[in-house]
Amino acid sequence: MNLQRSPSGGGAVERLRAPGPLVSVELRPPPSGLSGGDAMDVWIDMAHEVRRLMRWDTVLFLTDNAVGAAEEENLHHLAANLAEEASPQRVIPFLTSKHSLDYCLLYAARAVARGYQALTVLGGDTRVGAPRCVHHAFELRKLLRTRMPALVMGGWANPHRDPIRQVEFLLEHDVTADFFLTQIVSHHDTTAIEAFLREAERRKLELPGIFGVFYYRSANPKTLARLGEFLPVPVEGLTRDFAAGRTPEEICGETVRRLRDLGAERIYLSNLGVRGAAERYQRILDAAGG
Repeated sequence: MNLQRSPSGGGAVERLRAPGPLVSVELRPPPSGLSGGDAMDVWIDMAHEVRRLMRWDTVLFLTDNAVGAAEEENLHHLAANLAEEASPQRVIPFLTSKHSLDYCLLYAARAVARGYQALTVLGGDTRVGAPRCVHHAFELRKLLRTRMPALVMGGWANPHRDPIRQVEFLLEHDVTADFFLTQIVSHHDTTAIEAFLREAERRKLELPGIFGVFYYRSANPKTLARLGEFLPVPVEGLTRDFAAGRTPEEICGETVRRLRDLGAERIYLSNLGVRGAAERYQRILDAAGG
């Protein structure tokens, strides 16, 4: 099952809806407040990596203040630094509700005006950073749909929680979503993934789902404990994997391969970093079997 090495010609929305395997990429904009020289270095590195990633048949997601960290606004970063490398047709920015409502509404209008066809609209982690402007992300998506009915929007699901309730959320009319991303999963979580997929099939869920896969760089206990504050981390399994001499790319590729075996063909890779992201992406694909 080989992914194309060059763009298929379709935009991000068409690619998410198309059958067949997709390995997309989630990247973080640079931190806000960098000094001029440091900011320029990061911008150059990111533009270079995005240009290389866009040679593949992939989709790029760009985060919005991930895990509460202050990032440069993704729309501004795209327009100012990645305009030539990242076509709006192949990029889906994140918008969390951890801003004022006026900002969120204006942000979506700016995105549409700049040619972006889709946004992933999420609530955002309530434990860190600014408060949400709405209680639940679907409330913000509903407001955006009334103003921009053609805007394609993504929601969220967590396969680690009750699969019946998670699928019910996605089936509710108020979800106002055209696709969904999932919480990070691993090949050490196959029981939870299978239960979610079985329930989705039983309930005839038709929304395209993109499953999250994290690029773990090591089994450092402090690092895994820190990550565990934001996402489910299979500490014991990862520790065994690294102790057996497996590389980060092999471990990540194993999750991609297992997801495909279970029938989850759409995936996004998280934590590839900036410098070297395209090389990591290629090595993960190779480890996953193409």
